[in-house]
Amino acid sequence: MIDRTHDLPLTRQAKVLKLSRSSLYYRPRPVSPADLAIMRRIDELHLDYPFAGSRMLRDLLRGEGVEIGRCRIRTMMKRMGIEAIYRRPNTSKAAPGHRIYPYLLRGLVVDRPNQAWAMDITYIPMARGFVYLAAVVDWFSRRVLAWRVSIDMAVGFCLEAVEEALVRHGKPDIFNTDQGSQFTGLLADNGIAISMDGRGAWRDNVFVERLWRSVKYEEVYLRAYDSVGHARASLGRYLDFYNGKRPHSSLDARTPDRAYFGDIAILARAA
Repeated sequence: MIDRTHDLPLTRQAKVLKLSRSSLYYRPRPVSPADLAIMRRIDELHLDYPFAGSRMLRDLLRGEGVEIGRCRIRTMMKRMGIEAIYRRPNTSKAAPGHRIYPYLLRGLVVDRPNQAWAMDITYIPMARGFVYLAAVVDWFSRRVLAWRVSIDMAVGFCLEAVEEALVRHGKPDIFNTDQGSQFTGLLADNGIAISMDGRGAWRDNVFVERLWRSVKYEEVYLRAYDSVGHARASLGRYLDFYNGKRPHSSLDARTPDRAYFGDIAILARAA
């Protein structure tokens, strides 16, 4: 890309790379503290009212004394990577070359570890800025198998999380993700059946959504991360607690670690 120390003039470098000259001098502007506060509140409202779109969020915020327009709400939601969850009409078509996989988990009884994994990304507010958290979760045990933090939503950090989960825990029968997934090749190469959240499939990734709720109310909203490193370290401590010490009522008060590793040991003995 552009090398400002190279002997070749910047305008020539831009021409060779087919970049506009104006982009050479662009400097990203940080998000204002006021916008960060609104985005934090949108994140909280989205957890409580996942069906709320930009219009409802605007009205909820106005009810709290925040004067804001719908277009600004939409821009913030796009930056945060969130959208309202509702039953959509089947009217859109996939982009050419983009394969849509069926949703394989509806009605499926998931009764053992590594039968089905899921992955999602969520927005994590900090004191000054924000990051994104991606996690791979085992559906049966709710265990977080791998996770990554990133300053943007580029696919690289998602790939790293999936690759780590495969290396450390083998491979699942089914991997569920959203229809924007860009790492289906990795899954297909490993012989993993790919399941995608479908239109009208409300809360297909329900267990990951529950994880995000726990992460945010029990960790993120109690902190004010002052750096990406601080966020990564604190989230790591919480996820260790979540896996190893936090009992789950849906697991008969077991921790995800006990449900995952205990059942794997039982399956291994049975084999």
